[in-house]
Amino acid sequence: MNLPGWARALLALGSGILLALAFPPVGASLLAPVAVAMLALATYRVRASWGALLGFVQGAVCFGIMLRWLSVVGSDAWILLVALCAFWMALLGWGSALVTRLRWWPLWIACLWVAQEALRDRMPIGGFPWGRLAFAQTATTLTPWAAIAGAPLVTFMTALAGAVLAFIVVVLTLRTVDHRRWVAAALGGLIVIALSGILIPRPTTGQAEGGPADVTAAVIQGGVPNTGISVSDDRREVLQRHIGETVRLAESVAAGDEPAPELVIWPENAVDIDPYRDADVAAAITASARAIDAPILVGAIIEAPGDPTRIANVGIAWSPQTGPGDFYVKRHPVPFGEYIPLRPIVAPLVGRLDRLSRDMTAGQEAGVLMVGPARVGDVICFEVAYDDIVHDAVTAGGRVIVVQTNNATFAGLGQPEQQVAMSRLRAVEHGRSVLVAATSGISAVIGPDGSVISEIAEGQTGALVERIPLRDTLTVADRVGAIPEWLVTLVAVMSVGFALTRHRGSAQSGPTAI
Repeated sequence: MNLPGWARALLALGSGILLALAFPPVGASLLAPVAVAMLALATYRVRASWGALLGFVQGAVCFGIMLRWLSVVGSDAWILLVALCAFWMALLGWGSALVTRLRWWPLWIACLWVAQEALRDRMPIGGFPWGRLAFAQTATTLTPWAAIAGAPLVTFMTALAGAVLAFIVVVLTLRTVDHRRWVAAALGGLIVIALSGILIPRPTTGQAEGGPADVTAAVIQGGVPNTGISVSDDRREVLQRHIGETVRLAESVAAGDEPAPELVIWPENAVDIDPYRDADVAAAITASARAIDAPILVGAIIEAPGDPTRIANVGIAWSPQTGPGDFYVKRHPVPFGEYIPLRPIVAPLVGRLDRLSRDMTAGQEAGVLMVGPARVGDVICFEVAYDDIVHDAVTAGGRVIVVQTNNATFAGLGQPEQQVAMSRLRAVEHGRSVLVAATSGISAVIGPDGSVISEIAEGQTGALVERIPLRDTLTVADRVGAIPEWLVTLVAVMSVGFALTRHRGSAQSGPTAI
């Protein structure tokens, strides 16, 4: 299949646009495999350097649209992160140009997508998992595969569907003697890929082995006085808003309008004044817990334990009787948002980093806390995007996943919807209910099957009170961890290596598509 350069460039450009639209807030999930197909066709048997350029174009367009919310922080931050993500897509495009010269290339294309995400999720300085194919498939027939091998398998199945689509186009274009047989086989495979996931069971009920089978939980969304980069300027007002919503819920419970919660979740940054150092703040939180007569998982910023030069982003289990108890320290602070890598060099170059006067420390332990009768697995904000952090919170004993988040900086720009979509995938992946508490939205209660039970929209305030199942059984994905991801990545590397040894420097198409 010989396409002119301009046609391949248009395919890469279109692929980036369609893939961005596959993610929330548009959420047209079916466009994701189409986007994969378009990039595969754009890079089909071209020179590897040309494939890298096409991949970069696709990535720049896709992430430029998807991450537009980051421009609130600064255009330079948005451009740099988009360029970094586009680099990984360039690597994917380079590999795609090589492996499409091999037989059974749709399989190698799917492996390359998994490998690209495996590397991008971890490098550099902790990686950036936003925009994984799996996060566009949180409510489709491909979603259940998350329970087998996590987000990487959902990505693999999505990419394989797209690669098979591309294969069908190539076969129809080449029109070899046996092209009808190949097209029929590919269509059959596509149907299997699309529908086989529905055979994977998804849990909906609780289990009593490790405690109560269900619990009544409340999620508080108190709101913020302003959004954008200055969202954290009025910290005491944010605290008072969350106290107010909690007290209003207590009044509704007393009036019989709402069931009494057994635990309450406040979002990240609900308390940005260290309650261990401010007695008035601590007393106000305790009074709120006593008013609702339930422990509160409080999202707070505190002085880092043992290091007064740093701060810590924590979730504190706060008892109405005894006050603060165990707490979880966020394990993956956001570089340049919560700490500054190479601070002496970088900080003087970017004036707005002065707002971040102290770096945030990184926690070392999984976020498993007893909050009333529930053993929760706590993750904070962007951590929901990282496989290992959520995996550890569940395998260490979390019976329900809690996502404490503050998305007010990016309000109205699609980031909150993207984060809720990730939370839905995590519910299926780990077979756990998920409680998402956000300062300004979107807060949500998600069932272990990934369904949204209730939610509070952006810009609204209120409380969600739901009876949710608690579960103990580990999914297959919990048990195998990252092993399948690294095995597929190894296959991707081997396929590229094999293509290099067989076709070094060659851009010539063969007579058949496979």
